[in-house]
Amino acid sequence: MPCISVIVPVYQAERFIRPCVESVLAQSFQDWELILVTDGCTDGSPAICDQFAAEDGRVRVFHRKKNHGVSEARNLGLREAKGDYIAFLDSDDAFEPQALETLWALLEQNQADTAGCAHINLTPSGNAAELLLPAGVYGQEDIREQIVYPLLGDRLRQPVFNGFIWRYLFSASILRAAHITFEGAYLEDELFLMEYFCNARRLAVTETPLYRYLLNLNSATHKYMKDFMTVFDRFMERKEAICQRCQLEAGRPQWRENTNWAGLLIAIGNEYAKDNPKTIRQRQKAVQALCARPDMSHAISTLAPTGLSPNKQMVANLVRGHHFFTLTQLYRLKNRI
Repeated sequence: MPCISVIVPVYQAERFIRPCVESVLAQSFQDWELILVTDGCTDGSPAICDQFAAEDGRVRVFHRKKNHGVSEARNLGLREAKGDYIAFLDSDDAFEPQALETLWALLEQNQADTAGCAHINLTPSGNAAELLLPAGVYGQEDIREQIVYPLLGDRLRQPVFNGFIWRYLFSASILRAAHITFEGAYLEDELFLMEYFCNARRLAVTETPLYRYLLNLNSATHKYMKDFMTVFDRFMERKEAICQRCQLEAGRPQWRENTNWAGLLIAIGNEYAKDNPKTIRQRQKAVQALCARPDMSHAISTLAPTGLSPNKQMVANLVRGHHFFTLTQLYRLKNRI
């Protein structure tokens, strides 16, 4: 049985999948299996994955004819994984050659159930390392303070703790015992991490960047999501369930208001996305309706966001002042709509 199972969801990735897989093949630590899940691809990704599997028996490929999304692809990988530990890798990213060896050594040396690392952000303007946490070993209380509570209720003030699952080596036994899986297409990583770290006991962290993350700055002009609020409502339902099950309420009493504000800011940006077919007037009315929802209205009236990025702080201030016409005009200029 392999020590580590590496799970890679693959969708329309023929430009990236070769270097991604090759970064696993080149690992100094070789006791692994690689699970590639193609998810309704219509490009050459499945054939490339099959080629790697034919050349190395540690590579296993699972083909899905229809696209069901990254959560279902990862869940399939979790069901098929045979390793004692689980690592996730996105198809357009790559591991550094010492990644698995370093994470495995952290586990062994510190008797930890989980290991984590820094990563490198690859951008058109240059590369920069980003820490997970300061190097060290974190027990259950520290994990809650440093990871769980920030994911639960610190979603506004900068810097926001990112829910990147590929920075960790997870215990497969913890995942199975707690029945932790992914759901949905919105912030599924955050919920996965929250629930996992409510069950983890000991985390070892290195400041060495072991993961290369391709950060596409062009994605800032994101595509319009017609069903965003339906997805967000389900996200809040799941977050509520985790909070109750793991008894997190006392740690961040205003987590709902904080999370609703974070979701509202994304929802407003979504309404003003360039490819939204609504008219400008319809978008402004939609934003006003969002702010009038009981959950959002309560957050707006009881919590004044501070420490946001300058643009988001301006949006939050305009929302709290009910200056929706001005807000709309600013987005018209920003997004050229």
